[in-house]
Amino acid sequence: MTTDPKVKGPASYFPSIEKTYGQPISYWLDVIKGLGPLKHMELVNVLKTEHKVGHGHANAIVAYFIAKKKQ
Repeated sequence: MTTDPKVKGPASYFPSIEKTYGQPISYWLDVIKGLGPLKHMELVNVLKTEHKVGHGHANAIVAYFIAKKKQ
């Protein structure tokens, strides 16, 4: 019997983010990519103010984006 590994970290928010805001995560990652070289909290604030994303969800998207950039 195999079980899927439990998703941890920022990606664990992705199903809720997609359901709440009606856009796939790839959309949000593209939004962040298009903003240029801003700091973590600057990116979070853009998602919150311009896209009405909640703080926790915005933080999860940005944290995931930055972590993937470093790989």
